[in-house]
Amino acid sequence: MNSYWILFIGITLASWLVSWNLKRKFKEYSQIPLGNGMTGKDVAEKMLFDSGINDVKVISTPGSLTDHYNPMDKTVNLSDAVYDNGSVAAAAVAAHECGHAVQHAKAYAPLKLRSALVPAVNFASQYVSWMLLGGILVLSIFKNPVVLFVGIIVFAMTTLFSLVTLPVEIDASQRALAWLSNAGITNVNTHDKAQGALKAAAYTYVVAALSSIATLAYYVMIFLGGRRN
Repeated sequence: MNSYWILFIGITLASWLVSWNLKRKFKEYSQIPLGNGMTGKDVAEKMLFDSGINDVKVISTPGSLTDHYNPMDKTVNLSDAVYDNGSVAAAAVAAHECGHAVQHAKAYAPLKLRSALVPAVNFASQYVSWMLLGGILVLSIFKNPVVLFVGIIVFAMTTLFSLVTLPVEIDASQRALAWLSNAGITNVNTHDKAQGALKAAAYTYVVAALSSIATLAYYVMIFLGGRRN
């Protein structure tokens, strides 16, 4: 267990550093103008148009770093700092979210799998903590591992979701960067900064996946140890 706690502390520290780096880079690159007068909204609409997608709307959403693509109502939701902003960071984020719209239009398999997992993950987020806690109590008092086993299976769904999210996010960034370059939205002076912003965002998903795997492994160890006892 001691090795797990060392790993847990390491992942927690890494998560904090990655989050701090993302906010730092976004703030820095939000101060660098794109140079063509286009806002995040303009970039998103052009990428959708160039990709032959005409049934997706670009709308604003409150908050910071709350940008996302909603496949249910086919909307690209851009935060206040992106929607009306003409910076390199805004262009990168807007194009990334449109990358998800392109994935949806092309029936990108990992995105379809992630979408299929959403109901299970929503259920897990509400009940899995109680299932795991209850499972540990039942295991320690009654030596019955069934409840904990069910909790582990439910939590494993969230881990699978985190793992599937990685190729989805990386592919969306790759599509965004390729389009930004080919469409002339970024140039030799700005493209590396757009790439840096999206890379910083990708690290958050990597750390989240590692954290989920470590947590799952922790509960599995408790389960196996309880069965041996």
